[in-house]
Amino acid sequence: MADKYLLRVTAGPSYDPSSHQVVAVNSGTPTSIQSPLCSADVSVRIQNYRGLPRCSPSTSSYFSHPPHTHDQYSIGFSFVPHRSINGKSLVFGNDFDHPIRDRIPPGFNAAFKIVKWAIDPGLEGDVYAEKPYLYGNALSSINVLNVGPKVGKENIQYQSAGSQGDEEAIVEGGFEGGQEVREELHIPDTAAARQKWFLGGRDRLENWQWEEGRLYKADFFNPYLDFNQFALELPGFSLKVLGYLGGEDYLRYVLKDIDTGEVLFVVVFTLLPNDQDDDGNSKTSQPGKSNTDPADGPPDKSFEPMAEDLD
Repeated sequence: MADKYLLRVTAGPSYDPSSHQVVAVNSGTPTSIQSPLCSADVSVRIQNYRGLPRCSPSTSSYFSHPPHTHDQYSIGFSFVPHRSINGKSLVFGNDFDHPIRDRIPPGFNAAFKIVKWAIDPGLEGDVYAEKPYLYGNALSSINVLNVGPKVGKENIQYQSAGSQGDEEAIVEGGFEGGQEVREELHIPDTAAARQKWFLGGRDRLENWQWEEGRLYKADFFNPYLDFNQFALELPGFSLKVLGYLGGEDYLRYVLKDIDTGEVLFVVVFTLLPNDQDDDGNSKTSQPGKSNTDPADGPPDKSFEPMAEDLD
């Protein structure tokens, strides 16, 4: 039963969990991240959110905007690179630090083919590897891209001309010099056309530079991953994943330079049993002692979803 579990969303500048902050989901307040490669603000919205902090709103005004009324979640972010990164090198996607092959549900391969066909043809990866990954080039995988002005490394507090309401819904395009950047490279104006255009050849990726000191706004969203039911709902195909998640599992999104392995930022969705307090500690554990205290050694694998969740 999905209501026996809750989510915690954290974000940070590296894979190291000790560098992460808890994200205030649906709050309208972004999480600020400083990494060696960028300054970033990250906002996470989840429809029907049930997680930590427990006071979090269950939804966001973001989902009232016409392009997003059917979406289930969004990872929106603004970032300013601290050095220029070639377009072929910046990827966005999921990866893990440990094998997940024993937890891949039946039907995954069929689901992946649908994702490649209907959602992101540029997605590549290996979920059976020792360190599984699914990455797409950021220029074709990110749903919405808005290019802004040169602002310097620290100044990302900038409102796009495409903002909508208190909870910003980023729109495709550019502002204050950003549109000219797109036009010089003949990048199409609409999001879908831009994604398809960058899938059209490696030379198009190589001609793009994520410029040092320039502001970029991006949004990644879809209506297929339901965090409330822990299910993947694809066109003509439904895949329940709750019964295959457990103690050491999480879903991690990363923006990284694939050539150097350097991370710009990560966002981690962790499934927890429903007895956690806002700090992620079990209410039945020893007071003042975290379940994830490094002194305790590896994460506790005793948490497993109930058998009925496999139904």
